[in-house]
Amino acid sequence: MSKKTLVLGASTRQGRFSLLAIKSLAKHNIEVVAIGARPGEVEGVQILDYPVFPTDIHTVSLYLNPYRQRDYLDYIIGLKPKRIIFNPGTENPELLKLARENGIEVVFDCTLVMLNANRY
Repeated sequence: MSKKTLVLGASTRQGRFSLLAIKSLAKHNIEVVAIGARPGEVEGVQILDYPVFPTDIHTVSLYLNPYRQRDYLDYIIGLKPKRIIFNPGTENPELLKLARENGIEVVFDCTLVMLNANRY
């Protein structure tokens, strides 16, 4: 089963967890779509600075704080992912409610830890 993942809040800046997540997802052979504030590239993955509408996203891994998520709520739900991972600091009651109302699994965890522990 493909677990194609959207990293929302992607960055090319060293030390950013979203950068580490993209690298780890690529290492684990998981297809990645990345959206961030600035375009760039990580491990061959293009970071786009605008939303794209892939139809087969399994997981949305969040690296945006709740305030910055506001502009993406409809977008995230519209992707119809199987799950949303709220990485530490991204917890958002509004998105949590929308996800549950739309039958989307919600996980409060760290993408990096999940990958390293084979729980992804």
